[in-house]
Amino acid sequence: MERPSWAPEDIDLDRPSAARVYDYFLGGAHNFAVDRQLAEAIASMTPNIGDTMRANRSFLRRMVRYLIGEGVTQFLDLGSGIPTVGNVHEVAQQADPDARVVYVDVDPIAVSHSRAILADDPNTTAIQADVREVDRILADPETRRLLDLDRPVAVLLLGVLHFVPDSDDPAGLVARLRDAISPGSFVAQVNVTHEDQPPEVIEAQKLSGRTGTPIHLRSRAELLAQFAGMSLVEPGLVHIPLWRPDSPLDVDDRRERFGALAGVARKDAE
Repeated sequence: MERPSWAPEDIDLDRPSAARVYDYFLGGAHNFAVDRQLAEAIASMTPNIGDTMRANRSFLRRMVRYLIGEGVTQFLDLGSGIPTVGNVHEVAQQADPDARVVYVDVDPIAVSHSRAILADDPNTTAIQADVREVDRILADPETRRLLDLDRPVAVLLLGVLHFVPDSDDPAGLVARLRDAISPGSFVAQVNVTHEDQPPEVIEAQKLSGRTGTPIHLRSRAELLAQFAGMSLVEPGLVHIPLWRPDSPLDVDDRRERFGALAGVARKDAE
């Protein structure tokens, strides 16, 4: 197989990557046959998974456009994966070419691909870190180069905190991020939930316990607690398609089938 320019030499093209599988579900071009084969196997067991990933990406685009409209031009995307197919920097820079984005992911494959893809964009970067390493992320030279935390910044936690166990205090993690950003900043989240879900969906999600990154299903009350000290913007914490849809036609009759809640909150002046 000929290695494309966005695939660094240290990446094994014969082994599937979770980040590239996600890219495939989104209709992206940064994946290989081995990734597509794994994605199809996953989809055969959980048919809604592709729709869920695409709904999450659609929310991301709506949310970034909303934040740009609120005057935010700095973004810290935690658990970002591979930044392709309508990701944060593409949406933000379409509205404001000077928008700056720091992508953060714990997966070295995702970060390596990201750096190759973003090499020609001076206003974006990708760093490798665990979402729980808040101090390290904020102190990273690349973060400090691109983001001015004395000005409003948007912290994005889209589908990452459900990998953080209760023992690591996800609400406390968000509070640390909230305290580090200036008034007028925002925190956006997407988290899976067990509420409104049929038993078979909950059981399927529990299968993640067999992997090294189990998913922790949380209630609406638990997720609301992660926005403590901030003001949720309308329409609040809702099923993904219900957050400011571009058109009523974009919301189907089974919006709960995506199994996740989305919300955006503003840090107000003290």
